[in-house]
Amino acid sequence: MDATTLGSLLVGLGAVVGAVVAYLGKRGENAITAYGSLTNDLQEERENLKAELASARAERDALNTRLAEQAALRAADQAEIARLRALIVHLGGEP
Repeated sequence: MDATTLGSLLVGLGAVVGAVVAYLGKRGENAITAYGSLTNDLQEERENLKAELASARAERDALNTRLAEQAALRAADQAEIARLRALIVHLGGEP
């Protein structure tokens, strides 16, 4: 093999290696871009879930407040019923 053929083979081999390196580099770039996109999507989803959780907690707190108010009203009603029964017994009736 003469020097020209050897040089041509080396240039061809260099071109193939360059193409493989460029292909792998582009694959890596695409993977990094996909990873960054996935990370951004996950962060956005996490923020949305945090907002939903905060909303659910606020709704739960409002319901707990309403439930406490209803319990207080029930206790007041029970006390009024007991007072009225005592009044009926005092007046000679039967509750």
